[in-house]
Amino acid sequence: MTPANYQLYLNFEQILALVKQLPYPEKLQLSQELEKETLNNKLTALLESFKTDELSLETIEQEVEAVRSKIHARNTTN
Repeated sequence: MTPANYQLYLNFEQILALVKQLPYPEKLQLSQELEKETLNNKLTALLESFKTDELSLETIEQEVEAVRSKIHARNTTN
């Protein structure tokens, strides 16, 4: 038997009415799934905001080495 795909068009109020009919464990599961999706979207947006072509790996490595040198110099003088 081939699985069938169905589409059902509901507005927000209809979906909310259905959710309110769910038993507590299923509401909790739905809440957790929505929270995961929201966090994934926020993380994706955050990562996209940091994306840049202005920094090369070489520039990052130079900066890391400069900071390491400063920390090393500070630790050897103390």
